[in-house]
Amino acid sequence: MTRPAGSRPPSVKEWRLNLYLSEHDPDTTARIVLDTGDNVLETRAEARRNPYDMAVPEIGDELAAGRALIALGRELLRAAAGDIDAVGAPEATPPVPLWTSRE
Repeated sequence: MTRPAGSRPPSVKEWRLNLYLSEHDPDTTARIVLDTGDNVLETRAEARRNPYDMAVPEIGDELAAGRALIALGRELLRAAAGDIDAVGAPEATPPVPLWTSRE
């Protein structure tokens, strides 16, 4: 029998995230591998320097990593949505407006 969330002892989980960056000027690629212990998710993203811009490798790293993190966030949200559907949770109902417009 599961206990209500309020009566469960607190738990701590550790998810391992590895971020790999590779640069082949003018391209930078970021690869992220997230291991939750139950699942492994992987995302990739790229950044490309404009040939007329000054070469600053850190900018390519930041752009590629940021894009890969955004992609990972989307993957996590999709996984959660699938899990919610799998347990048969009802769809969220839209909030009731605080007031109605006068017509």
